[in-house]
Amino acid sequence: MSEENPKPPQDNRPGGGNDPQMNWRGLVLFAVALSLIGGAFLVRGNSFAQPEAIPYPKFLELVKAEKIVNSAESPLELVVEEGRNTQYFEGKVKQKSKTTGEEALVSFRTPIFTSFNGSDIQKVLAEAGITPSIVPKSDYLASAIVSFLPILLFLVILYFFFRSQIRMAGKGALNFGKSKARMMSKEKNRITFKDVAGVEEAKDEVQELVEFLKDPKRFQKLGGRIPKGILMVGSPGTGKTLLARAIAGEADVPFFSISGSDFVEMFVGVGASRVRDMFEQGKKSAPCLMFIDEIDAVGRHRGHGMGGGHDEREQTLNQLLVEMDGFDTQEGVIIIAATNRPDVLDPALLRPGRFDRQVTVSLPDVKGREEILKVHAKKVKLSEAADLGVLARGTPGYSGAELANVLNEAALLAARKGLKAIGQRELEEARDKVRWGKERRSMAMSEREKISTAWHEAGHALINMLLEHTHPLHKVTIIPRGPYLGATMYLPEGDKYSTQQKEALDLLAVTMGGRIAEEMFTNDVSNGASGDIRQATTLARRMVCEWGMSSLGMISFSEGNDYVFLAREMSRAREYSEFTAQLIDAEVKRIIDEAYRRATVILEANRAKVEIIAKALLEYETLDASHIREIIEFGEIRNPPILEVVPPPLPPPPADSAPEPPEPLKPHLPPGGFAAPATA
Repeated sequence: MSEENPKPPQDNRPGGGNDPQMNWRGLVLFAVALSLIGGAFLVRGNSFAQPEAIPYPKFLELVKAEKIVNSAESPLELVVEEGRNTQYFEGKVKQKSKTTGEEALVSFRTPIFTSFNGSDIQKVLAEAGITPSIVPKSDYLASAIVSFLPILLFLVILYFFFRSQIRMAGKGALNFGKSKARMMSKEKNRITFKDVAGVEEAKDEVQELVEFLKDPKRFQKLGGRIPKGILMVGSPGTGKTLLARAIAGEADVPFFSISGSDFVEMFVGVGASRVRDMFEQGKKSAPCLMFIDEIDAVGRHRGHGMGGGHDEREQTLNQLLVEMDGFDTQEGVIIIAATNRPDVLDPALLRPGRFDRQVTVSLPDVKGREEILKVHAKKVKLSEAADLGVLARGTPGYSGAELANVLNEAALLAARKGLKAIGQRELEEARDKVRWGKERRSMAMSEREKISTAWHEAGHALINMLLEHTHPLHKVTIIPRGPYLGATMYLPEGDKYSTQQKEALDLLAVTMGGRIAEEMFTNDVSNGASGDIRQATTLARRMVCEWGMSSLGMISFSEGNDYVFLAREMSRAREYSEFTAQLIDAEVKRIIDEAYRRATVILEANRAKVEIIAKALLEYETLDASHIREIIEFGEIRNPPILEVVPPPLPPPPADSAPEPPEPLKPHLPPGGFAAPATA
């Protein structure tokens, strides 16, 4: 941190966003309790170590033999326990040691069961010249203390242990309404604008925030007011959170981060309390940035809830609106929020004075994708043959997160192959895996399904190559990949931001080609075209209802909502009549039927080429666009692909499923034989 903005003290409250620490004090007290209890039992055992018990007759013999010691250092004592009417002698007796054989003094105790006065023992002691000293003893209190001391110690330790736990629980209950925002200081936030690529326009829009946080007086002199809040809108994975952290890293200020779902709890009023506490923390740490991720979790449109009653989320939103009006940007607190559902946000949240500015973080273009790949490539080892520019051109529509995943998958693939660096082949394979799924070579397909899939994909590939307004073909495969039994993959030449009518009609014809080729060469149809039918229906309906590409004219029929808001959709009435709905359905059917007839004409005219493509797929399993082009131009593959030897992962099929000749069959193909384009 700079000297002008010293690091604020970090809030260590349980509700202040820090993780609870282990209760070391309680553990230490518990260990002390165990040691004290063990020591008490040890002391008790030592203090009550019993001397040698000598029977009364033997004691008389020892007295007569002058073995009993009675001196000033070791007097013979007659102990009288009060209340028990018990008497016993305690003293020292001379005995030979069992180890050394020499005489030694040993403590002894001899109980007597008769009264000392007037008994024979008194006469025996008198004859030996021994006068015992009478010692009264009362050890009730000591015995009770020693007996109950371990229990008392254990209870005391338990009291201190549970008292600390109760205090912590009390603090947790009192701090339940505290903000869960996590503060990240400059020392921990190492991300700057150098780590963010592919969103240059968004970086330019937020650059003035960094300048304001560094030098607020520069703007205040001219009377300018920095936006109170900035809403980042973009698809998932485009780098909204990363951009917010980069702003804080560039401005060298504290960065508070919280998710929208952290405000709402099961208890009423907690969300509003956490909003208040979050803004209080921000004002104490000003200048700072406060980032709310997924703000649509708490900022949804009010009045569209399902059912009646008070909504805790609405109360939290109301408090957020009040707080954003209650602080001034001169204090240096700027709110940044991120969402990929701007349509569901409350209009009051988006008005000037709250979130003054909306920054769109869009998918990167080809230049941005190359920059993103270069940033992520610093963490992996690329070979000299790897070209990130080629990979960037082959990944249209990929987000930053998907590009990072491509490089990670390529690194894992190279590691499995035992390579020292990532090559271009691994990058291409990782791209296909991220977009279309991993190859499932272990899937046991029957020969009949392979033949049906080959005809299906051959129909797609041929029409895609012959039509003018289609995306360039990438590859065709009958190897199961992801949810598909086969796939015809094609990629746009560049970034696509619009769809022309001729392009849409050609795409419909390509989509129909799989079913037509199946029926043409197997005299039957299967459910393999279910995905094609779904894709064609969606495209044709959008042409009619949204894009005005039909005989119904330039009319929108409100069918093209990209997002679904259930409560809003249920309350919205359809904006056209039943007769118009019938016209829409008829127009959609007409467009699809025309595409079907067009694809049929093309395949009938090129029947032999379709058969060559299908047989090549059965032989090589995967064909590139160059191989399909050679078949169309020369009627054969002049540069056949190199077969990759893959050991069979499963045992051979049983005898009853032996391969059948490639004649007209009745296949059964699961859905998913055709892969959607990269921009779909």
